[in-house]
Amino acid sequence: MNKALYKPMDMVVSALGGLLAGAAFKQVWKRATGNKDAPNATDRDFTWTQVIVAAAAQGAIFGAVKAATSRAGAVGYRKATGDWPTKD
Repeated sequence: MNKALYKPMDMVVSALGGLLAGAAFKQVWKRATGNKDAPNATDRDFTWTQVIVAAAAQGAIFGAVKAATSRAGAVGYRKATGDWPTKD
């Protein structure tokens, strides 16, 4: 029962976390570089270094936001149900 209740909530929290991470990365990139958009891997106007740094920053931000939103969802679930969610 625990897994059946938690899974739909976790999917919603993950989707919201993805949106939040995307917005956070755009703001960080814009403030750090002055450019609105980060370079794509196939954009020939950027160097290898610029592309790799952008990808690394994006990955770090997405990872941190995913961990934070997943943890917040688990804590909220525990507060609402008294049980810690499991993903077995």
